[in-house]
Amino acid sequence: MKILVIDDERAIRNSLKEILSDEGYEVLTAEDGNSGVEAALAQHFDVIFCDIKMPGLDGTDVLEKLVSEGTDSAIVMISGHGDIDTAVDCIKKGAFDFIQKPLDLNRILITIRNATERTTLSQQTKILKKKVFGARMIGESAPICAVREMIDKVAPTSARVLITGQNGSGKELVARELHQKSPRSAMPYIEVNCAAIPSELIESELFGHEKGSFTSAVRQHKGKFEQADGGTLFLDEIGDMSLGAQAKVLRVLQENKLSRVGSDTDIKVDVRVIAATNKDLLSEIEAGRFREDLYHRLSVIVINVPSLDERKDDIHLLVDYFVDRISQETALPRKEFSAEAIALLENRSWKGNIRELRNVVERLLILGDNVISAANVKEYV
Repeated sequence: MKILVIDDERAIRNSLKEILSDEGYEVLTAEDGNSGVEAALAQHFDVIFCDIKMPGLDGTDVLEKLVSEGTDSAIVMISGHGDIDTAVDCIKKGAFDFIQKPLDLNRILITIRNATERTTLSQQTKILKKKVFGARMIGESAPICAVREMIDKVAPTSARVLITGQNGSGKELVARELHQKSPRSAMPYIEVNCAAIPSELIESELFGHEKGSFTSAVRQHKGKFEQADGGTLFLDEIGDMSLGAQAKVLRVLQENKLSRVGSDTDIKVDVRVIAATNKDLLSEIEAGRFREDLYHRLSVIVINVPSLDERKDDIHLLVDYFVDRISQETALPRKEFSAEAIALLENRSWKGNIRELRNVVERLLILGDNVISAANVKEYV
């Protein structure tokens, strides 16, 4: 663990360095705010101890500067003139803790331990978010740039969005980007695959049920709308939803309230609904399989995700991305694709879109030569 001590008093700097070094920590020091900021931005420190009263750039200035630069170090403010108001102000500005002088060794070690636990939790959270939201939209072609531009315009609003496109084209990535770039990003993001849930269970899944409302309802269950309260609900393959469930979804969109299966009590919810489908919903409306009023509620904004055949200029970027991701996830050795191999991939048709391309890349990493050649593509694709 690396620790930075910023203090204009040499005795305190040296004393902290000696004590913490004896405890096994790697300690660097800085004699003023400017050199402290420079050191903190040049390399990563797990914990930064910073005095408040210093000539020139004082401790609160250092704190604000480092926080504005996005540091993930735990910053601990120290002062011999501290009071409750000062401590509260520092915490509000992003400090991890506040310690008064004279410094107590046990308090310092406890603070370092707590900071370590916070850093570990923060890293685990980042890893988890990367797993959940790690997949991202790759490409620089005109069609995908148009989709990105639409996302940037729509995400900050609460407008409902209908995402259309072929299977495997990345509709779920658009939904996640809309959530991540919205004011609701810190709130739940709940996905529902309407095609994967039997029609007799879809209402219970979406709206929840009360204990005893049907044979297997052994306890109360909150539905996806309630789980997504304050956040975003992504209804994937909504074209496969039953007409009965469509009517109840329409009511929630109109009134912002629902009732669980087996209950007459209304529950208010605040949910942004994003829906996706690979079907032509206008044709489904004509065939009587989809409600026109629900379509108009959902399609405030329509984003069409291009197929891979419409954005073949992105294939080389997607291949590079999948090689990196698959190598990290499966421990397969990273391999390069020859220009001839990429050209063959660009010249074929991709009915399965990006999902099919990913499978092909993984197959070639397993079966292909150290440099994936055109012969490998012809043999295994």
